[in-house]
Amino acid sequence: MKQITVMEQYPVFTLEIDKKETSFCSVDEIIAYLKIKIEEHPVVVVIGVFDHYAHTSSLEVGEIADNIQDAKNLIFCFGKVLPKPEVMAVRPRSFGIVDIGESFVVSFMEAPNPDANAAMESWVKSIANK
Repeated sequence: MKQITVMEQYPVFTLEIDKKETSFCSVDEIIAYLKIKIEEHPVVVVIGVFDHYAHTSSLEVGEIADNIQDAKNLIFCFGKVLPKPEVMAVRPRSFGIVDIGESFVVSFMEAPNPDANAAMESWVKSIANK
C-alpha cells in the first residue's frame, strides 16, 4: 500500500492487487467482502454503493480511461463523534474499487482519525488473500 497525493491536494492510500493475488474476481465481490468487514466493526456503518463507471459512461461528455473496466465506490462512515458542524465536510468515507484488467486498484482518502486509517488499510490489504 502506498500513500500518494492526488491532484496536488488529496492524501490518498492506494493498493494495486494483481488478480493472481486474490480470490476475488470482480469489483462487486470485493465490495461484498468489504461490506462484511465494515459491518463487523462496532462503529462503522455502510451507506451505499455508487457505480461510477455506469454514471460516467452514461454521460454524453463522460470520459473513462481505456484500461478501466469497472469502477465503484463503497460509501461508509466511521463517525462516532460530531464535535462541530465542519466535520461533516470530511465525512463520509469511501473505498474506490477499480478493475483495470489484470488487477484491481483499491483506494481511499486519508481520514483525520489514525484508527480509521489503520482499519481501512488492514481491510484493503486483506483483499490480497493468495
